[in-house]
Amino acid sequence: MSEKKTRFIRDLFERNRRALTAYLTRRVGAEDASDLLQETFVRALRHERLDDVADPPAFLQQIAANLTRDLARRRRTEHKYLAFDQLLGERPSSEARQDEIVDYERRARRLREAIEALPPRCREVFELCAFEDLSFREIALRLGVTERMVRQHMSIAMQRCWVALG
Repeated sequence: MSEKKTRFIRDLFERNRRALTAYLTRRVGAEDASDLLQETFVRALRHERLDDVADPPAFLQQIAANLTRDLARRRRTEHKYLAFDQLLGERPSSEARQDEIVDYERRARRLREAIEALPPRCREVFELCAFEDLSFREIALRLGVTERMVRQHMSIAMQRCWVALG
């Protein structure tokens, strides 16, 4: 990267950091704002012709807005995959009909078998999420993998669980 581009990015960062941080904090909360701020500037750096952008602050704002939409979309997807607590439904009461109890136990056994049959890392991700209630970010940090990899493992796990119960 040229010295001119480095200076340009540094100045752009210094002039827009506070406004972008405030915007991102309002949209996604303080916890995710710093990560999205960093990603905003990483994406700006990757832009081939950044020096030709007519309004660099508006360009940064657009990148930040796109990242907040991506994060919201990713969270909706994660929420969909995290519906595993609904896989079995409520345990029937002791007064329930015998066939309901047997059906629930059969489904629980099939679900346990599906979880046990998962590849080791996939099972580990699923169990951390399902039984320790860790977020995808926390799992990624604990296992030293990316959040994207955690989402992929959860997608595989949920798909196999749904098939087992199908």
